[in-house]
Amino acid sequence: MKTNDILITNLMSDVDNGKIQLPDFQRGWVWDDNHIRALLASITCNFPVGAAMFLEYGNPNIIFKYRMIEGAENKNIQPPAELILDGQQRLTSIYSTMYCKNPVKTKNDKGKEIELFYYIDIEKALDPSCDRIDAIISVPAHTKQITSNFGKTIVLDLSSPQKEFENKMFPLNIIFDIPAQMQWQTDYRNYYQNHPNFTDIIAEFTKFYTEIIVEVVKYQIPVITLDINTPKEAVCQVFENVNTGGVSLTVFELLTAVFAMNNFDLREDWEKRRAANFSTDILKVITATDFITACTLLKSYMLGQTVSCKKKDVLNLKFAEYQKCADILTEGFKIAEDFIEDEKIFYSRDLPYTSQLIPLAVICTLLAENNLITINANREKLRQWYWCGVFGELYGGANETRYVNDVVDVMNWIVNAGNKPKTVEDCAFIPMRLTTLQTRNSAAYKGFMALIMKNQATDFISGQRMDLVQFYKGSGIDIHHIFPQKYCTTQNLDKQKWNSVINKTPLCYSTNREIGGTAPSKYLEKILNSHKNLSRQDLQNYLATHWIEMADCQNDDFDNFIVKRAKSLLDAVENEIGKKISGRDSDEVKNFFGQSV
Repeated sequence: MKTNDILITNLMSDVDNGKIQLPDFQRGWVWDDNHIRALLASITCNFPVGAAMFLEYGNPNIIFKYRMIEGAENKNIQPPAELILDGQQRLTSIYSTMYCKNPVKTKNDKGKEIELFYYIDIEKALDPSCDRIDAIISVPAHTKQITSNFGKTIVLDLSSPQKEFENKMFPLNIIFDIPAQMQWQTDYRNYYQNHPNFTDIIAEFTKFYTEIIVEVVKYQIPVITLDINTPKEAVCQVFENVNTGGVSLTVFELLTAVFAMNNFDLREDWEKRRAANFSTDILKVITATDFITACTLLKSYMLGQTVSCKKKDVLNLKFAEYQKCADILTEGFKIAEDFIEDEKIFYSRDLPYTSQLIPLAVICTLLAENNLITINANREKLRQWYWCGVFGELYGGANETRYVNDVVDVMNWIVNAGNKPKTVEDCAFIPMRLTTLQTRNSAAYKGFMALIMKNQATDFISGQRMDLVQFYKGSGIDIHHIFPQKYCTTQNLDKQKWNSVINKTPLCYSTNREIGGTAPSKYLEKILNSHKNLSRQDLQNYLATHWIEMADCQNDDFDNFIVKRAKSLLDAVENEIGKKISGRDSDEVKNFFGQSV
């Protein structure tokens, strides 16, 4: 790595001839008129505008597609000497306003696309009491006029060189073009030749030339250059570090630039793939980066390599490997979605962990490729692993290592009858965790709601099972209190109990409306009185599918209800994770619930 201060004129010349270009992963130029004017004000004041960062181009291991900076029109584009990693917005703004003769394509403060030319007001630029940004003037390219009163009144007219001279407006796009600059000066002098204040006007321009034009031409920008041997993962990390205020770069963006050398548009492929296969509510959470991470896991396992999916591994994914894996992995994600729905998770908002979909999809792909996915014993192992991840709350942090362990361990467990996966061994659910699950933000909370629906939970009134059909029918299924919140607060019941997952269950919107805020004994009678075709036994059976005993509700016995339901929820977890939950009879549990659970 090296650092040099480089003349802005040299930088612009290299941009113009293609020696400095953009890697294809860089997003488009987005600065608006206000940002551009502020940048020009800083440069004309000789203020620093920050360093740029380049990468020497030519490393055979980093073959990015490249493109000219916006506004540069080199028709015979050649490989660049350097790629811009940081500084695209600044360099593009400088090039388009001060080097290129074409109108500047930008946006106004309302986001409307406009074309402008930029000038500097000579008198205001020399006025120490004037803010320099007020001396930077932009005018519409098609008229070079600023108007008011809906275009009826011309406020500033720069539509000809004579108008520029008259208003003392120097065009910034000739500031680095010495012949054009000198011609403009000559014409400016000739325009004022017979003016009574000719001497003062020329003295003013001479001062402007010395203090502004010369200083801009001498202006230097610090440039940090990464050498040609910088690895791809370092390029990605550097870009992330320097671009915290802009659009973040992902490994997908870098891989897109790499695959472009094979005349393959990875971004376009993903957009088509997403529209055709990832538009459902569950799979829409999968990002392009998630997909290529899963692809990296899959290819390394299939090729018998050391399974890994760290950034450097994803960046080393070969185009041929992507082609081999992408379609079967897409089908693997669909199988994973079916699996998730079988576990009664129908909406992305109810997914305990979106990240767990990555190893799940890879495992499903591998099992399907080996005709092992439909064997019930294999699916049972897959279920146990999945719920251990959920109730062990093991997918909440950095997950690359767990992805790898789970793909290798689950496949070994299923195919070779090997040891249980680390996720299964690591899973431990603490009984008191029930009391802290208060909102749907946690994975375990969402897991409990899915388990209730797996228990064939039915609506209290209609008796319809809350499955995928009901979700798609728009029944408005959501999570509600069993002992209503209003009733609990009125009775001064323990909020840690009544607002926990123990006192919540999925219900249809219409049913929750009928429940209201009254005591359970009252809303049960209301339901029975309002729905004559609903028997007391039916209602008792419907409540039981939610692990709710009707007698406790009829007696408004909150404490008994909480204990019994806590036991049922813990039993359900044990059934899914395939192991006993320790501590159900601990002193802490007994003190809180009044008995063991």
